[in-house]
Amino acid sequence: MQVRPSLAALGVTDPTLLDPYLERRRYARGERILAQGTGGTECYLITDGEVRLEVERPDFDSDGVIAYLGPGMLCGEFSLLDGRPRSASAYAHTEVTALALSEDGLARLCRDDPPTGLAVLRSLGGDAAAKARETRRHLEEYVFAAEIDPAVDEVVARAAAAQAELAGWPEARVEALLDAIAQAVADHAEELAAATVAETGIGNVADKTFKNRFASLEVNRTLQGRPGIGPRTPDDRGVTEIASPVGVVLGLIPMTNPVATLVFKTLICLKARNALIVSHHPAAVAVGERTVALISGVLAEHGAPAALLQSVERASRTRTAMFMRHPEVSLILATGGTAMVRAAYSSGTPAIGVGSGNVPALVCADVDPAAAAAAVVESKAFDHGIICGSEDNLVVDAAIGGPFRAALEAAGAAVCSPEEAARVAAHAFDQGDGHLRREVLGQSAQAIAEAAGVRRDRPIRVLVLPVGLDQVDGPLGREKLAPLLSLVSVAGTEQGFEVCKRLLANQGAGHTAVIHTDDEALQERFADEVPASRILVNGPATQGCIGVGNGLVPSLTLGCGTFGGNSTTDNVTYTNLLNIKRLARPIQHPGA
Repeated sequence: MQVRPSLAALGVTDPTLLDPYLERRRYARGERILAQGTGGTECYLITDGEVRLEVERPDFDSDGVIAYLGPGMLCGEFSLLDGRPRSASAYAHTEVTALALSEDGLARLCRDDPPTGLAVLRSLGGDAAAKARETRRHLEEYVFAAEIDPAVDEVVARAAAAQAELAGWPEARVEALLDAIAQAVADHAEELAAATVAETGIGNVADKTFKNRFASLEVNRTLQGRPGIGPRTPDDRGVTEIASPVGVVLGLIPMTNPVATLVFKTLICLKARNALIVSHHPAAVAVGERTVALISGVLAEHGAPAALLQSVERASRTRTAMFMRHPEVSLILATGGTAMVRAAYSSGTPAIGVGSGNVPALVCADVDPAAAAAAVVESKAFDHGIICGSEDNLVVDAAIGGPFRAALEAAGAAVCSPEEAARVAAHAFDQGDGHLRREVLGQSAQAIAEAAGVRRDRPIRVLVLPVGLDQVDGPLGREKLAPLLSLVSVAGTEQGFEVCKRLLANQGAGHTAVIHTDDEALQERFADEVPASRILVNGPATQGCIGVGNGLVPSLTLGCGTFGGNSTTDNVTYTNLLNIKRLARPIQHPGA
């Protein structure tokens, strides 16, 4: 083995002393090196590449990155030293080469060569202590410090200058730019979808392609011809509204929809003459940067400032927080996990956030079972169930229970027996706190079914788990970002309304609810009583909540109102990114 100066991290300078005790490993980009919660039986010395340390959360779209490690740095030594489970996961942020020192190897080294073994132990302990001190320093900075990294200042300053230039553009020039951006992303929609699936490992290419085209072409269509900034026609009270940009916007981009959300936010920000800085989820950085580069090329072609769209470099909770609280960042568009939305709201900067979905779909006795079942399966199978506005719970009137279950099967779902449902639940949900397991997130129903031993003589598009009323308030009554649905049987409309409210109280208040009925009075009563910002009727929730097939504003950022701790119930669009001034003159009364 050649001389490796990086072995100094293990307290030795002669590599031959450790050759018999180290194993060379290679990891592909994105591969998990060690998993949070598992036993610590080895540590790693990074010799090439970069490793990302991340705290795993059931809230998948929140950023849990705590550090990046490079060549010559150790990873995993805490658990090797104290024998306790890993406190974080480590991922290959790039291609990584590392030398693994196992518990057995360390024991053999200490037995065969006590002085070298002692030197290694001292180095492991020293490295762990230094990291503990650094973690404390970062925590103090995150909680208390008002200082901003100079690099962050530079990014925001560039964005502010670019925004000031864009503010002077006429509407026709802005709309031509939006047309070009939308078309460029639509032209590359499929390859960006494939890159997203390859990097994140969730969802499917066909449905992500549709989302990418919807978020570009359809969103842009609704922006064209709409008034941007400047004065509007005075109203009948003589008040003139004057729209102006908010300035620099920070956009949090989720792992579940990294391309669609990014292009959507870019389009609405530019329409309102704002600059956008995006913080990519660590699990979707590559495809996010690829999309930014594509849009940047269009900006250059149209003579627009490059800094109208920038990325947070090496995003982490600490670094993103610096942008959140920067005095020149005017607004945060927080699409992502609950933890990141809360961080945005607590930053002191105005924020528009979203909330968790946990969509109940009430299937009433008067509905056509085949039509309702087809809508549900088409919706929940879309992109393997990762849209937060997809159905999570079917609340079915017992009077139609049998025909509806048969219709679900005919539409491609597998309605599980009690034994099958138990196996699926054991495979899909953590047995501790009941959250959906990361390895199930956005996976196909067929793959989940095979892993749980559920068999059908046809492809399975969605798995339906019948549950009792006593399970509504537990884990199976929560959001499921996978092609999994709970099914609750109720004795009529009154009980159905109450169960839908209980489900939204469990998780998802303010997001979306669905009712399948032809009774318009019942539709209106449901909308009046259920605490959801979008009430969808006789259609698929996944498509309907973002404005496909109905009159809702096309949007990839869905507010949940005060029901869900948000500032708006809107399908957010460019009008949410404007300051509206009002010019009011004295009213001249007749005869005065």
